[in-house]
Amino acid sequence: MQLYNTLSAKEREELIEQANQERLTISFYKYAHIGNPQIFRNHLFIHWNELDVLGRIYVAHEGINAQLSVPAPNFEAFKKHLDSISFLENVRLNIAIEQDNKSFLKLKVKVRKKIVADGLNDRSFDVTNKGVHVNAEEFNKLIDDPDTILVDMRNHYESEIGHFQNAITPDVDTFRDSLDIIEKDLAEHKEDKKLVMYCTGGIRCEKASAYYKHKGFKQVYQLEGGIIEYARQVQQLKLENKFKGKNFVFDHRRSERISEDVISHCHQCGEPCDTHVNCANEACHLLFIQCESCAEKMDQCCSDNCKEINALPYEEQKKLRKGKEASNKIFKKGRSEVLKFKR
Repeated sequence: MQLYNTLSAKEREELIEQANQERLTISFYKYAHIGNPQIFRNHLFIHWNELDVLGRIYVAHEGINAQLSVPAPNFEAFKKHLDSISFLENVRLNIAIEQDNKSFLKLKVKVRKKIVADGLNDRSFDVTNKGVHVNAEEFNKLIDDPDTILVDMRNHYESEIGHFQNAITPDVDTFRDSLDIIEKDLAEHKEDKKLVMYCTGGIRCEKASAYYKHKGFKQVYQLEGGIIEYARQVQQLKLENKFKGKNFVFDHRRSERISEDVISHCHQCGEPCDTHVNCANEACHLLFIQCESCAEKMDQCCSDNCKEINALPYEEQKKLRKGKEASNKIFKKGRSEVLKFKR
């Protein structure tokens, strides 16, 4: 029985083009108690592979986190299967504002220790004891309240290209880095302020809201469905859009534009720009912000050294990479010293 991908990304891309079907980019999550994540993982792969679902899905004892692409004609069958799973019945699905048929090119369902890495080992912490969920209209009212503290629970490279007005945007590389920093910085407001959080689709905020309740914060709220659902509700209900710039997403699109504001800059020349790219040198692959002018000048590379390597014949590049581990700077997301105008 097939429980893994058999096609390369290129082969899948060709099949998508041949099928000529609209695909929907969807994300959802659910914190739940899953007894055997491996069996559940296999169950999902078997059923979703049959429906030509592609994406990146994490399963753990604490629940599921899914970002995927499904052919529009198969959506009802996909939803029916979700509803057949007790804890996923009527789960909220975040449908992307900007669609791309090639947002995902493989189906990867992986078992992890946690669906959101948090670095916590506190067994008395109950992730299902979450804060108050608010919709876009309620959120707008809350963040206008002077007694509210608004916190972006995403990483620095996400908030750099887009965030809500007056939000605290921690300069962190990972979600686990932000938890203790925020608690320490806001400790004196556990009793008197409303702590309101947001993230991409809600999964990080939900865990954070439960954590901060556990740590003694009395008024904890989160934006339900995150920025993705907020943008949909703003469009549908004609609400004031308080989000500026782009929403970073974790697929081939890299971002969705929520407003026309460009709040970040090219990491190489400093001009206004909010387009994330990966360095064309496969041995580097650094994620950074690059404008069209610099992309042309640098051959889509982050540095002169990478530009020189990328210009070599492919076989020579492979020889240079042989036996070398990927540099940690790949994961610094724009913090590399080669970037003159990094944040």
